[in-house]
Order: sequence, then structure tokens, then C-alpha cells
Amino acid sequence: MTTVRIRVPSTVKQGELFEIRTLIQHPMESGQRVDDNGRPVPRKILRRFVCTYNGVEVIAADWHPAVASNPYLAFFARAGESGSIEFAWTDDDGTLTRETATIQVT
Repeated sequence: MTTVRIRVPSTVKQGELFEIRTLIQHPMESGQRVDDNGRPVPRKILRRFVCTYNGVEVIAADWHPAVASNPYLAFFARAGESGSIEFAWTDDDGTLTRETATIQVT
């Protein structure tokens, strides 16, 4: 089970910039190492991250093997209206991890 941590303010004033922070527990194995028996450790990385705010893409990132394990990402968005902020991480094997946060705009 992947652990995801998201930090989004619960309320924010309309038009205000607010910070979104995410951390996902993931080994981000590059596929370039070998195990104790000399066999290659299979590559397993998060390839893509997408965040949407009420269905509108806020940020999208393609990640590569050089990204550290347990990647942390912080970015800003402008408060428009109350709603949901959705996060999606796609793994090499197609596994999709999703989380959602809600925000109240006053």
C-alpha cells in the first residue's frame, strides 16, 4: 500500500494564492542497480504526476529515474471556487494512485 500525504488549506480567500504540498511513499528504483546475487533490480518509478482543481489541470510532471525515492512536490494555485483538488501518480507498471482534497473558497 502506498502512503500519500497531502497538505492543502481547508479554506482560502477567493483570488488568493495557496500552497499545495504532496509526498508519496515510493522507492523510485532506477533499474540500474544489482541485488546481492548480481541480478538487475527491476526499474519501478513514478512516471507521471497530475494535479487538477475542479477538473482543470494545475500542474503535470513527467518524472525520470533520477527523482529521489518518496518524492515531495510543492506548488501554488490560485483560489477560484470551492471544490476538489485531485492528485494522480502513474507508476511504470500502470498502477495509478489517486487522492483527493477539498477546499472551501470564501
